[in-house]
Amino acid sequence: MMMVSMSRNITKRFLLNGKQTPLHAPCPPPVRPYDRIINKASFSSPSSSSNSSSSSSASKYGFVGWYLRKLEDHPIVTKSITSSLIFTASDFTSQMISSSSASYDFKRTSRMAVYGLLILGPSQHMWFNYLSRIFPERDVATTLKKILMGQAVFGPIINTVFFSYNGLLQGESVPQIITRLKRDLLPTLIGGAVFWPGCDFVTFKFTPVHLQVKEANYTRLCSTKTLLTVNGKFPGPIIKAYTGETLYVNVYNKGKFNITLHWHGVKQPRNPWSDGPEYITQCPIQPGRKFRQKLAFSIEHGTIWWHAHSDWARATVHGPIYVYPSKGTSYPFPKPHAEVPIVFGEWWKSEVKDVYEQFVLSGGVPNDSDALSINGQPGDLYPCSKQETFKFNVDFGKTYLLRMVNAAMNVILFFSVYKHNLTVVGADASYTEPLTRDFITISPGQTLDVLLHANQEPDHYYMAARAYSSSPTIPFDNTTTTARIHYNGNYTPTSSPSLPHLPDYNDTNAAFAFLRSLRGIPKTYPYKVPTKITTRIISTVSVNTFPCPEGQTSSETCQGPNGTRLAASMNNISFEAPEISILDAYYNHINGVYSNKFPSFPPLVFNFTAEYLPLILEIPKRGTMARVIEYGSTVEIVLQGTNLVAGIDHPIHIHGTSFFIVAYGFGNFDVNEDPKTYNLINPPLRNTVNVPINGWATIRYRAVNPGVWFVHCHLERHLTWGMETVFIVKNGKEPHEKLLPPPPDMPPC
Repeated sequence: MMMVSMSRNITKRFLLNGKQTPLHAPCPPPVRPYDRIINKASFSSPSSSSNSSSSSSASKYGFVGWYLRKLEDHPIVTKSITSSLIFTASDFTSQMISSSSASYDFKRTSRMAVYGLLILGPSQHMWFNYLSRIFPERDVATTLKKILMGQAVFGPIINTVFFSYNGLLQGESVPQIITRLKRDLLPTLIGGAVFWPGCDFVTFKFTPVHLQVKEANYTRLCSTKTLLTVNGKFPGPIIKAYTGETLYVNVYNKGKFNITLHWHGVKQPRNPWSDGPEYITQCPIQPGRKFRQKLAFSIEHGTIWWHAHSDWARATVHGPIYVYPSKGTSYPFPKPHAEVPIVFGEWWKSEVKDVYEQFVLSGGVPNDSDALSINGQPGDLYPCSKQETFKFNVDFGKTYLLRMVNAAMNVILFFSVYKHNLTVVGADASYTEPLTRDFITISPGQTLDVLLHANQEPDHYYMAARAYSSSPTIPFDNTTTTARIHYNGNYTPTSSPSLPHLPDYNDTNAAFAFLRSLRGIPKTYPYKVPTKITTRIISTVSVNTFPCPEGQTSSETCQGPNGTRLAASMNNISFEAPEISILDAYYNHINGVYSNKFPSFPPLVFNFTAEYLPLILEIPKRGTMARVIEYGSTVEIVLQGTNLVAGIDHPIHIHGTSFFIVAYGFGNFDVNEDPKTYNLINPPLRNTVNVPINGWATIRYRAVNPGVWFVHCHLERHLTWGMETVFIVKNGKEPHEKLLPPPPDMPPC
């Protein structure tokens, strides 16, 4: 879990009558548990950050706010100076109280100040960061665990160092120091235990903690390369929150390139400023800058995720978000014994930045990844990978919650576990009716909450994932990634476990049999499924081509079909990013940045799914177009796939809302007949919908979140080609229906 760096004003000790006496320094001001701060520091390569810190709840309060900002900007220096000042004040107070003579021992005070500056401050900073890495959660049990470790490990060590330091500087011999330790250490620790736990509880439970984000070397497939990581981890750390909670994330960019972060599936009510897509809601965070982003959780329940939203940085910059039921509520299913992240990804031997740049330059398709991965590991079937394959242990008879995220760049996946059924209980942070299957389908951008019952004979079992790719003409990574389940107990495991059965790569019927079977739980909906529609949009989603620009050669920059450059579009508009953010332009009434003329109906009507189509239809228009929607509208969107260039599935994601998927279909949407098939009773509530190859999907939702919201295909190559648009939801009439003002530290362009 990612949290912000803040000082822990720890209990200090000072000399009184020759003995160490505890002095209780004030604990840091608590941050409300529903208004916490999280910090991601130091992005490298494609990295992130902005200007001065925006004020959080704490930063509004004069000196306290100033001090907390210093802690965020310079944590070690601030903690060290704080420790030095407290030790200086402690010793001064001690001498004033206990001294019977007029002489004042300045050397002693200096020793105390130096100890706080050079030893205690840096050591407590490292200690708290260490604990935050190994115990990132903030629940009561984990907080108590951290407190116990502080009492059992940090306290004895730091006090031993302190006694020894003072003894040596006062000219004591080693035997004298040992005698002092035997006499004073245990009473000091016992005395400190009276007040340390309370201070620690506030510190660990409510005050944010500093985590590093940096480049790290990773070895996969027999070769090593440098990639951007969070805390040195790939995938990145888990953020944990509760429904209705607000977190703050400070994003620092200490790398060479611009970056933004998106909180995928977080609705961000009235707050698109922290949504993250580059040049849509913000300009990128430049190297050496930082940006505090506000995460406002509202109706989310379950698993979502965070990822970079600039170029292809999200290939390695991503991690899960766990949203727990709000206090006093529970899951609509039996509480699992444990939860396990299952994050799917892709791995290239080459630098991802190089793959992206070559792809854009060529005008053709990107190089396929060299491996798929589960939790950053390719698995047993790849070279040099077996030793590091992800494994987790289970107890027979217990149930485990698999929190699945498809963070892959361009691959929809089938997933299964040998001899085990999977019970889906949530999708895209919304509860579903329990659906038990022997495999699942998950698209890039989507998440699933899945229960796995450990009810088989104790052994080692494979879980595996591989691509679902519906087009026979589009290349894809056809490898299989694996992980293992190991039952606890005494038994002889199978030497060569079997792989689970997975549908064929192109089994569209299997993929959509699963997707069509998902059902929501109406009593958990934020509102009823809309039945009276006020805004209707039908949009094609197509792969397209542009003619090769004059003077360029097809062998170098026009490697699309017939010497063209590949593109993509919605309603025949291939999106072009502006040079300032659309949100900034909308809020400040800046003309000429975007057009609000995104069509509500396909401008070209033809047999969208015909096997052969005229080449002239492949050429879209370029533009930066948005669709303006009135606040409170009930919206229906039909997303129609086409067979232009090559038909394929499209996972379409809408920022700032969830929507009901009321129907899927194949062929051309029939406005008269297909609405009769809509499920308006218990459709799943999701944020990413998979539009089938040469087919359509219909979604419905209420537009009650004012702001600028990105709409795009979550296959990264299609996003790069222009398969996106923007929805602008206007303000409502009431104050709580209006867009919030921007934070003061929005990244400059």
